[in-house]
Amino acid sequence: MDSSKPSVFIVDDDASVRDAISNLLESVGLQAETFGSADEFMAARRANAHGCLVLDVMLPGTRGLEFQEVLKQAGITIPIIFITAHGDIPMTSKAMRAGAIEFLAKPFPKEDLLAAIHRGLKLDSVKREERAEIAALQACFAELTPREREVMDLVVTGMINKQIAGQLGISEVTVKIHRRQVMEKMKADSLADLVRMSDKIKAGVRH
Repeated sequence: MDSSKPSVFIVDDDASVRDAISNLLESVGLQAETFGSADEFMAARRANAHGCLVLDVMLPGTRGLEFQEVLKQAGITIPIIFITAHGDIPMTSKAMRAGAIEFLAKPFPKEDLLAAIHRGLKLDSVKREERAEIAALQACFAELTPREREVMDLVVTGMINKQIAGQLGISEVTVKIHRRQVMEKMKADSLADLVRMSDKIKAGVRH
């Protein structure tokens, strides 16, 4: 198994379904890993791996929708594609509201599953890039002094140096020095860039 490549994790208690989906994915060059239950998947410690999850609704033990909530509560954001032979509209609605990217009723066209999987892998890549960017910004922000953070917080609101100086009770020259340090440490090319960075850092803290 190539850990540098994304994997499609197939969780279904029916071995024939697992094998069929796994063979389909391998035939189009995708990497697949199979599990017979949600507990087996969690025991393998693969929930944070790069990829997406093809999840049966009617699993033994922890059911699919319950497992979706378990992952959500744990902060695990792996994209989920539900498959089931026992679906209904309320079940589908609940899964989609909770963030599933697709809900497929068995038997489903292989093209529909492959399309959903490609969306899931793309979404996972985008989320990982966003998290990496936020982590890099947070690392830069951590290098700021308490005063520089205060200046940054006021700069991104649109306040000019004179206003910031009055707000903090320091000289305008001192504000300019702190402002320059903030721009350098955050690697910001412009005020607009700094505002974008500040928004991303705050969004990362909320999540």
